[in-house]
Amino acid sequence: MHYGEIKKTDIANGEGVRVSLFVSGCTHHCAGCFNSETWDFSYGKEFTRATEDELLELLSPSYIAGLSLLGGEPMEPENQQTLLPFLRRVKERYPQKTVWCYTGYLFDRELQGKGRAVCGATEELLSLIDILVDGEFVQEKKNISLRFRGSENQRIIDVKKSLEQGTIVQVL
Repeated sequence: MHYGEIKKTDIANGEGVRVSLFVSGCTHHCAGCFNSETWDFSYGKEFTRATEDELLELLSPSYIAGLSLLGGEPMEPENQQTLLPFLRRVKERYPQKTVWCYTGYLFDRELQGKGRAVCGATEELLSLIDILVDGEFVQEKKNISLRFRGSENQRIIDVKKSLEQGTIVQVL
């Protein structure tokens, strides 16, 4: 996996001050995407164990609320395979910090069951994510007044409650 950027202190992509990782690779190609250079799976730098270590160190201050995963597309199956062992490390070291993930895939249709983005890593990866902002960015539904999302079709989902209850539990 490659990544385009790491933001050390980000207040736009989840609650509180966060560390954000922008992974590379996306097959959605949404019109009006703010980060279209990351559509290419080879864009940016290689995500290595040293990258993981750097991110874990960046997460250490008490004022950092957690990690946000963006893209590109973190839930592309090839990205899930790399993110899963990393998120295991994050949750092991910082169980109190939240993980937010932004995806164009729909939680209930494409990330569960026989959904098109489901792979061997999906179920466990979802169990390590606290909040999932799902749905492709839709230019015609863009709304700059929305918190933590770009278009009105996107949902902010409490993953753990949704998995427990078997239905979408939205927050905010």
